[in-house]
Amino acid sequence: MAANVMANDTPAPPLTPPASGRGIEAALPERLARAIALAGPIPVAQYMAAANAHYYATRDPLGAAGDFTTAPEISQMFGELVGLWCADLWDRAGRPDVAWVELGPGRGTLAADAARAMAKAGLETPVHFVETSPALRTAQADRVPGATWHDTFDTLPNDRPLIVVANEFFDALPIRQLVKREQWHERLVAAQDLLFLPIAGKPLPDAVIPEPFRDAPAGSILETSPAAVTIVRGLAQRIARQGGALIAIDYGYEGPALGDSLQAVRGHAFANPFEAPGEHDLTAHVDFTTLAAAAQAEGAVAWGPVSQRDLLGGLGIDSRTSALAKAAPARAESLAADRRRLMDDMGTLFKALAITAPSWPTPAAFAGMGA
Repeated sequence: MAANVMANDTPAPPLTPPASGRGIEAALPERLARAIALAGPIPVAQYMAAANAHYYATRDPLGAAGDFTTAPEISQMFGELVGLWCADLWDRAGRPDVAWVELGPGRGTLAADAARAMAKAGLETPVHFVETSPALRTAQADRVPGATWHDTFDTLPNDRPLIVVANEFFDALPIRQLVKREQWHERLVAAQDLLFLPIAGKPLPDAVIPEPFRDAPAGSILETSPAAVTIVRGLAQRIARQGGALIAIDYGYEGPALGDSLQAVRGHAFANPFEAPGEHDLTAHVDFTTLAAAAQAEGAVAWGPVSQRDLLGGLGIDSRTSALAKAAPARAESLAADRRRLMDDMGTLFKALAITAPSWPTPAAFAGMGA
């Protein structure tokens, strides 16, 4: 969850259906199979882009009735603490006139909770959402009236600093997969009738493989996300020029590393990512090291990553849990359970990367973590 924008260099998904409602769902597998039959197997990135574009265009996937739940939907504390992180950084940067941005904002829950916390700290700013899903835009409008929507980050304000939040955004951007046989190959998706399966494409030259992995054992998988790098570089360039910051929170690792992390989730359970494209959420783990390097290449400063546990702990989740429980004793047990989910269940798998303009201060919970 929940990346509903395309990077400029991401291959256009074949025969992507229009975002007009649930009635188009059944057509996507047939359309993909037909495109593959006509033009041959397609890269995993192209398959993932087409499947996720359809998936997010046709439903609200969140909550008990959906396919997955994100941290903002678990507890108001998550969005409130992210909002306080933004407000603290803005305050120490001299309280400039800023634009607050969220990439892939789900139902708008994080934005609503963050805005409430930021307002108490003195930061009231226009809200900008980068979102293309009609279903999710409707939900966001209910929670954050007056927000401005963008299809890509290119149309965000260019006359002021940007404070950008990306929670579970980068994991759903298309990934490229390389697979090792005797040589390294691009991993493609083939189709036989409506059966989709990954296959090895043409061999790749050694020059495109990081040297430590050139002699990896057969069966190894190497993942990259050109789409994620393009978006980070574009935003980092804007932040370095205009001022501001970005915080990205997602599940991932400090690369480079080998492994197949492509997964599908439907009905809160794992599914086969190569079955029923467009009917479940496709995601992959985020390489935070690569994103940090992309930001630095554009003149921004990268901080972290730190674990979600350290981020929320450093922002005062224990104090906030206690305050909410004191104000509503009947909720004390559920608040403690929510804290455990955020800190224990998700605390080490999820990580946070911060990116700031060179002139902006060290972000809270990232002291000593500048890259």
